Amino acid sequence: MIEQIQINDLGVISHASLPLGPGFTVLTGETGAGKTMVVTALGLLLGERADTARVRQGSEHSWVEGHFLAGSITPVAERVEELGGVIEEGELVLSRQVSAEGRSKAVVGGRSAPVSVLQELAQHLVVVHGQSDQIRLKSESAQRDALDRYAGERLASVLHDYQELFRAHQERLLELEQIDERYAAQKADQDRLRQALERIEGVRPEQGEDVSLKALSDKLESIEDLRNAAAVAKEALSSEAVGPESSDARSLIDHAIRSLERVVEHDAELAGPLQTLRDGLFQIDEASQALSSYLSAITEGESLDLESVMSRRADLGGLMRDYGPTLDDVLVFEKSASDTLLEIDLSGDRRGQLEEQIRHDQETLSRLAAEITERRMVAAHTLGERVSAELQTLAMPDAHLVIDVSPKEATVSGADQVSFLLAPHPGAPPRPLAKSASGGELSRVMLSLEVVLAEADPVPTFIFDEVDAGVGGATALEIGKRLARLAQSAQVICVTHLAQVASYADTHLSVFKDRSGEVTESSVRVLEAEDRVAELARMLGGDQDSDSAKAHAREMLQRQSVSRSSGR
Repeated sequence: MIEQIQINDLGVISHASLPLGPGFTVLTGETGAGKTMVVTALGLLLGERADTARVRQGSEHSWVEGHFLAGSITPVAERVEELGGVIEEGELVLSRQVSAEGRSKAVVGGRSAPVSVLQELAQHLVVVHGQSDQIRLKSESAQRDALDRYAGERLASVLHDYQELFRAHQERLLELEQIDERYAAQKADQDRLRQALERIEGVRPEQGEDVSLKALSDKLESIEDLRNAAAVAKEALSSEAVGPESSDARSLIDHAIRSLERVVEHDAELAGPLQTLRDGLFQIDEASQALSSYLSAITEGESLDLESVMSRRADLGGLMRDYGPTLDDVLVFEKSASDTLLEIDLSGDRRGQLEEQIRHDQETLSRLAAEITERRMVAAHTLGERVSAELQTLAMPDAHLVIDVSPKEATVSGADQVSFLLAPHPGAPPRPLAKSASGGELSRVMLSLEVVLAEADPVPTFIFDEVDAGVGGATALEIGKRLARLAQSAQVICVTHLAQVASYADTHLSVFKDRSGEVTESSVRVLEAEDRVAELARMLGGDQDSDSAKAHAREMLQRQSVSRSSGR
């Protein structure tokens, strides 16, 4: 239940406080006085889209605050706790600020929250109906939602399972389509990739092999020159010839060493050159040994076939030309092609799994859809009868609402087309609401629906914005009486322009203009006694000072008072 709403700088309202207690509260006022702003304020608290044009001229922002008794509503309490907000002594405070620049801020239980949270909470706190909702009632989706709401948990659990599976089924269908699209796009490449892999695997290249083969081919092409040069160098360092005539580097240095060794004891300065010669002799021996090993190896290398090396290089060159430009690129291509073919193979396996799962989905969806249809048809019959009975109390004694449930292509909401058909009098064929109902009839159908739905799916607060549009006289009295009966089990707030409806209210609020300043302002006040009589007189005849209108207003209030005390 909404206890109070405070409005600041919204449209023509500078500041207003609306005390909203239990029972039936009406909000009245002259055209343009600001009743719309009160409804707009309620919409802001319930997460509706903010309109910066509604920010009062000259103000930086509008601010709306609502106090709700919501501590006993479990989903609300749990959501507020998740946000870190507080419900104090059962009271939840919701606030909404809208700046002139377009920024919007929401506060839930003292904690900032996304505006979407207000929408979540609103589903458990309030049902709002205005003329736009009457128009929406003509849509198939709104009619289906109303029927599903009436069916309650009998339908909700099955519909939930169906919708979860339907969404998963759609995702699997999309995945299957994407696999087929990829397969079609890759199919042309499969043969090319397989041929490429066969060619690469036939050569079996190794990383860096192109570089080593180039060096080897260069060596084989120059092997005679290399052997001759190494042999000459080896002979110059250490000749195979033996004798006093030998002139290789080792013999000459050995001769120099022996010459210095004979005299070094007489002059220490010769010790340095002597050591250098000894070191040089050691290095010559090492170089000579290395050249001997090289000559042995190069002699063995003569057995290598230059032609086979060049052929191998040609094979690698062909791969690099087609899949390169480098051998590393060839190896990367090989890995990529292999992965792609593996993916194609796996996608084929996945496709088989998907097809099997999709077949299973379709069987389960068909079963669930049939169960949903059955439960909707049962609920449709009962709801139609209940609403028809309500219409009889709203000056439509011969009207009958028929709710038709017929098959259609399956969607996320099921495989049913739900249509509300109205037969205004006996013998008249039921016709769709969108085509047959007048504005006044639509208002009464919507009110009747809410009365019946409230019993099946209770909501703490109902807000009606001119639900009585298009009616008057005795019909308006019946609407007022029915709203008062609904208020026995829920809080009802109604914006009305009809005195017949307003006279049934437990609390009467009036929005009035104040033109004392340069800018017109509106305020809200609670009407009691003669003030209420004057307002009803104005609503009845346009002249709140008319004695006859006042007398009519008093009579109306007295009659409604007697009706309430007798149990309505």
